[in-house]
Amino acid sequence: MKIAVEGCCHSELDKIYKELKRQEEKTQSQVDVLLIAGDFQAVRNEADLECLSVPKKYRKLGDFSSYYSGEKKAPVLTIFIGGNHEASNYLWELYYGGWVCPNIYYMGAANIINISGLRIAGLSGIYKEKDYKKGHFEKVPYNIASLKSVYHVREFEVCKLLNTARTRPIDIFLSHDWPRGIERYGDLKRLLSIKPYFFEDIQNNCLGSAANERLMNELQPAYWFAAHMHVKFEAIKIHNANENCKENPDEIDLNEEGEEDEAITKIEKPHKATRFLALDKCIPGRHFLEILDIPTPLETNEKPILSYDVDWLAICRVFHSYFSIEYQQPSLPWDNVYLEKEIEKEKKWVYDHIAQSYGLEIPQHFEHTAPTAGNAFLEHPRMKISLVFGIDSCSI
Repeated sequence: MKIAVEGCCHSELDKIYKELKRQEEKTQSQVDVLLIAGDFQAVRNEADLECLSVPKKYRKLGDFSSYYSGEKKAPVLTIFIGGNHEASNYLWELYYGGWVCPNIYYMGAANIINISGLRIAGLSGIYKEKDYKKGHFEKVPYNIASLKSVYHVREFEVCKLLNTARTRPIDIFLSHDWPRGIERYGDLKRLLSIKPYFFEDIQNNCLGSAANERLMNELQPAYWFAAHMHVKFEAIKIHNANENCKENPDEIDLNEEGEEDEAITKIEKPHKATRFLALDKCIPGRHFLEILDIPTPLETNEKPILSYDVDWLAICRVFHSYFSIEYQQPSLPWDNVYLEKEIEKEKKWVYDHIAQSYGLEIPQHFEHTAPTAGNAFLEHPRMKISLVFGIDSCSI
C-alpha cells in the first residue's frame, strides 16, 4: 500500500494535495492513504478561530473551510491526529474519532483503526507533565490556560493504548511530538546542525514526549510517524538492544518480507524494530511530505477500506467508566489480570453486537455541526447556534 505521510499541516491542504499529485505523476503511482501528523487546523468558520491556540496575527481560516463546506473534496483518503495548534472545540466533538468532512478522518484523542489489514494507532496532542494526570476538564469557551491544556496528552488515553500491547502488533503509530530519546537512534550530528537549540533539551533528556517513549518501547510498532519539531529526521530503534547503542539508519537493512511473515504466523509478537520518521511543516523547499510503500496483510487492488479495530473498541468499553470531564482523573486500572479478563469479555460483546450485526467498516457518514465560513446560520436545526463562543449543539 502506498501511504503518504505529511508533517504539520497548518491548514495548507491545497498545497499538500498539489504536492502529492506532483509526486504521483513523477513516480507514475497512486497514493492510497495520506496520514497527517497533527496541527491540522480544522477551522470551519470564523468562530472556530477563537478556539485555535496561535497568536492572533496567525489566525486565519485556511483551506479546510472549503473542504468542510463541500466546495472542495479531498482527492485521497486522509487521516490525521491532533497537534498543539488545532480548532480544539471541533476536535472535542469527535473525541472518539470521526469524519471532519468527506474523505478526511480524525482519529480522535486516541484511536486504533484498520486499513486493509494495517493496524494504525494514533495519539493526539503534545505531552506536558503538569496536565498528564488530569481529567479532560476544559470547557468551551476556553480561557487562556484551558486553550492550551485542552490539547495536552492525558494518561487516560496512554493507558488505553498501552493495553493494546496484549493484542495484535501495531503497524503504524501516528503522534505529533516525538518519543523522548529517539534522537539517539538517528543522525544526531545532522539534527543539531539544523536545530542547534535542541542540544540543551537533549542533555536534560526532555526532547520529546515521555509518554510516547513508553508507548514506543512497549508497543514496538513497525513504523512511527511524527511532526512538531519542523525538521525531517529518520531513525531506527532496535528493540531489546543495548539502549546506549546508537543505530545508524543508513547501515541497517531490515528484512521487511521476513517481518511480514512473522507477523502473520506469530501475530502476538511485536515488531523487532521501529522505523521513525518525522517531517517538516508545509513550506516550499522543506521536507514535509513523503510517500512510502508499506506491505499489507491483505493485498488488494481495491481502494483501501477503513475499519474499526475490535480490540480497541473493547478497550474503550473497559475504560469508559474511568473517563473524566472533571479536573481530577480517577485512579486508572493497571492490574493486568483484571484488564485481560475485562477486555476479553468486551471483545465478545463487540463481536456479538457490532461486528456480526453491522460489520466493522467505518461508513462515510458526515454531517455539518456548525455553520460554514461566512454563514451565521444553516438550516439544519442542529446548526442554529450562536457564533459568539463558537458553541455548537453537541456542546450545549
